[in-house]
Amino acid sequence: MNGRADLAARVRRRFAADGTSVTPAAVVAAVRAEPGAAVLGDTTVLRMATRVHQDLIGAGPLAPLLADPAVTDVLVNGSTVWVDRGCGLCPVQVPLGGPDEVRRLARRLAAACGRRLDEASPYVDARLPDGTRLHAVLPPVATDGPYLSLRTFRQRPFTLDELVRHGTMTRPVAALLAAVVAARLAYLVIGGTGSGKTTLLNTLLGLVPPTERIVLVEDAAELRPVHPHVVGLQARTSNVEGAGAVGLSDLVRQALRMRPDRLVVGECRGAEIVDLLCALNTGHEGGAGTLHANTPGDVPARLEALGLLGGLPRPALHAQVAAALQVLLQVRRAGGDRVLESVCLLLPSGPERLVTAVPAWTRERGSGPAAPALAALIAERGVPVPPLLATAAGTGAATGRRGITQGAA
Repeated sequence: MNGRADLAARVRRRFAADGTSVTPAAVVAAVRAEPGAAVLGDTTVLRMATRVHQDLIGAGPLAPLLADPAVTDVLVNGSTVWVDRGCGLCPVQVPLGGPDEVRRLARRLAAACGRRLDEASPYVDARLPDGTRLHAVLPPVATDGPYLSLRTFRQRPFTLDELVRHGTMTRPVAALLAAVVAARLAYLVIGGTGSGKTTLLNTLLGLVPPTERIVLVEDAAELRPVHPHVVGLQARTSNVEGAGAVGLSDLVRQALRMRPDRLVVGECRGAEIVDLLCALNTGHEGGAGTLHANTPGDVPARLEALGLLGGLPRPALHAQVAAALQVLLQVRRAGGDRVLESVCLLLPSGPERLVTAVPAWTRERGSGPAAPALAALIAERGVPVPPLLATAAGTGAATGRRGITQGAA
């Protein structure tokens, strides 16, 4: 590690003195110019140049972990490294060096995102050019730091068949989700941090017909659906002078002028929920998004809190939700696996017509009380009712969504 660090330092000084761009070819030439490199073979020089290039502008010793398709998270706690390969966090041995080397790595990664990370701005939340999400905190804010949190994203989203093979859901449930998308029902994917919300949303957006235009609005560009007509808008933070910020609410309003067939908000976390609900209530069917909520029962309160940020009072928020959103898809971690836990309908109940989440299907119990209403919604939109709901539809679909609503009351 010391020899590699010394070589990287010498090459770095060479680039600083020459003022040349740090390209792979330039790094190879710089390594060859080092004393003793003439006796090395081409393979050895290229390997050394690759490592030095990673140390200069890449993720350095973390690069192999970020390149591993099984790794979803890389966490650096000072000098220790933890990774998540889908089965929970476990420590790995990575030669990071001392705190100064980790600090340089954190600042270099932040610079690659066009962001500042120093004593005046000791933390950063940004996205690397390859899509990896970066969060870094420097001492003294990070008491035993520096701390780095890197979340990688699969370059190619999973298909429904792959999610079935991974045990996320069964094939009948996959058919149900496909019917929800085909029927243009608006839905939210809910769950805790790291439960697989973005993964499932990515997959479902790939089921949208190719004749439709998807407009993505995200705080950090994470969604990459396999679809021929996708355009994305990404929020922007303010510059060092505190100006130039572009929030999600602004982007939702811009997205409405871009002729979206499906409007998608990557993660609803603020006042933009009001603009999304307004959009879904003005003819933009089939919208989607994700929401942090541990259970479907937590969703109404979570939406209320977000609605208040946008100045929408509680009764108006529930009226908007009842008219705009239909389905909740709950995902969670079960052991080391990510599974689809339930499919619910958002239905108004009680004299105040407050929205509640009523199960249409759960992983443990199968069809729920809202199954007939969901079957009716799908059938009303000209989509064949999936087999998972067919029995429920035969026994109670005539009640429709209105019947379930009255029953819940």
